[in-house]
Amino acid sequence: MVYLLDLEQVDALVFRGPPPNDVKRQVFGGQVIAQSLMAASRTVEAGRAVHSLHSYFLLSGDPTLPIVFLVERVRDGRSYTTRKVVARQNGRDIFILTASFHVSEEGVEHRPPSPIGQVPHAEDLEPTRFQPGFLHPIDMRPVPAGAAPGTTGRPVRHVWARADSALPEDPIIHTGSVAYASDLTMLVTALVPHALVAGSPDVMMASLDHSMWFHRPFRGDEWLLHETESPIAHGGRALTRGEIYDQAGHLVASIAQEGVLRRRRSS
Repeated sequence: MVYLLDLEQVDALVFRGPPPNDVKRQVFGGQVIAQSLMAASRTVEAGRAVHSLHSYFLLSGDPTLPIVFLVERVRDGRSYTTRKVVARQNGRDIFILTASFHVSEEGVEHRPPSPIGQVPHAEDLEPTRFQPGFLHPIDMRPVPAGAAPGTTGRPVRHVWARADSALPEDPIIHTGSVAYASDLTMLVTALVPHALVAGSPDVMMASLDHSMWFHRPFRGDEWLLHETESPIAHGGRALTRGEIYDQAGHLVASIAQEGVLRRRRSS
């Protein structure tokens, strides 16, 4: 994970991200989300943490080539900073992201009920590979279907995830790691009510957009529970929403993603 998030600074607002050090069929969406976020973060003054990002996938990327990230300083305010990032390969824009950063401050607090304690813990589950053809620097432990109360037959999934090795103390590295992992848990949730399997020849899936909100600090190398649901699929697209909890039950991040979801027709 640290290798992927270690961007080369080419100019004040230009960065280059390394390709993955394994074989992939295409650039993984979580990689370009995390690397774009790293590029944006490296242009923001200390003491401002990312609180939200919104992004669109434009074109498939070549996993054998580095990606260039062009950062635009949109706004530097007293409390908030905004950055826009364009990810480019071979002269083509493949991805765009906007991110907002916020100084730490006190405020009112409330939070939803937590699923922690209602599902088996990660240490009691087996690791898995989520996507055929991809190797990820993430340790993933899916909770068996129906293990959480009231989820049987519903498009809801629970997955424990953490970086597969210890991360340095830099908070943005931990945020980048979770941003990477977030793209692993979302769109597959829409397959649940249709008995479809990701990577099978009769399913075509692709992320269209991806948004995240970061609510409180966390460590990406400690277990986090991803709770995802898909409220609707229609017209060749599916919407998914997710919440990420730490082991103490705090909601640390929220996610929303829409993606292409099609059944391939037999030839």
